[in-house]
Amino acid sequence: MASEGINKFIKLWLCIIISLCYCYSIGRTKKTPKGIVRLLCLLPVMCLFLAIPLNISSIHFAGTTAFSISWLANFKLLLFAFGKGPLSSPSLSLPRFIAIACFPIKIQQHTSHLNVYQTPTNYAIKVLLFALLLSVYDYTHHIHPTILLVLYCFHVYFCLEIILVTVATLTRALLGLELEKQFNEPYLSTSLQDFWGKRWNLMATSVLRPTAYEPVRNTAARFIGRKRALLPAVFGTFVVSGIMHELIFYYLGRVWPTWEVMRFFLLHGVCVTAEIVLKNAFADKWPLPREVSTPLTVGFVMITGNWLFFPPLLRCGAKERALEEYAVLGAFIKNVTTLTFSSFQSH
Repeated sequence: MASEGINKFIKLWLCIIISLCYCYSIGRTKKTPKGIVRLLCLLPVMCLFLAIPLNISSIHFAGTTAFSISWLANFKLLLFAFGKGPLSSPSLSLPRFIAIACFPIKIQQHTSHLNVYQTPTNYAIKVLLFALLLSVYDYTHHIHPTILLVLYCFHVYFCLEIILVTVATLTRALLGLELEKQFNEPYLSTSLQDFWGKRWNLMATSVLRPTAYEPVRNTAARFIGRKRALLPAVFGTFVVSGIMHELIFYYLGRVWPTWEVMRFFLLHGVCVTAEIVLKNAFADKWPLPREVSTPLTVGFVMITGNWLFFPPLLRCGAKERALEEYAVLGAFIKNVTTLTFSSFQSH
């Protein structure tokens, strides 16, 4: 069953690559100028990308594909339709176009190599911590539910960062691209604005800015001025993010949404807009020291996450399914290691 799922996953990704070849050709012909005409040509592919995760049963494969293809790739194609975004560069080759479209990566705009990647040591430490975290789940019956919810926060962070850094490293090795990092130590955030805008899942942030934040701000600026338009733009971005997360959660559990995840992002949208107002009014007079602001920020994210974000995942059996897949992967690695060692001994 596992091999059948992997074969199906590979076929679906071949379908994605072929579709992106078509999109690349659309952008290189004068018959499909940017605008509504190009958008109409791309719509079938975008609809296909929305349907693809429904054909994947693995929670990790479905989640990764939903995030990379149904969300980020579709938003990038939407920008591409109007001659904007990372796919619109005329110098992009086909392999780079496909990589940028279907992977959660962003080409580095500056030549500095400083702090773009995790050092191998930091990355290895996080992989080790993730492995230790998985082993802790064997003793869940002896762990307080509150502590378990804290562990789930670390689980999501380690899992996302390991997957995204692995994809970025492979892309960099194959295509020679210098890429920006996907996370920037979110556990050091000094505010919610800092957490969501500069530290957590920066690939989503980079796509939401031109597709949600800027259009809302430009529209609102006509009525209330550009400075005040910042607030509805920030809140509108959280609304779009909430909708896309609800969609991803549907792919994972195939259960009709309870809108808890949406309420999580609406709550954070309200809090970030309020934070911006308060900063403008009082930050210069009463700045919070990092020793206070960081625990408050991280604590708020974890508490609200445990209240609204994780319950839908747990109800659809995400933890159990994930652990089953880790067990299958562990058994596969063990078998490969055993066969390799046996072959080495025989020679």
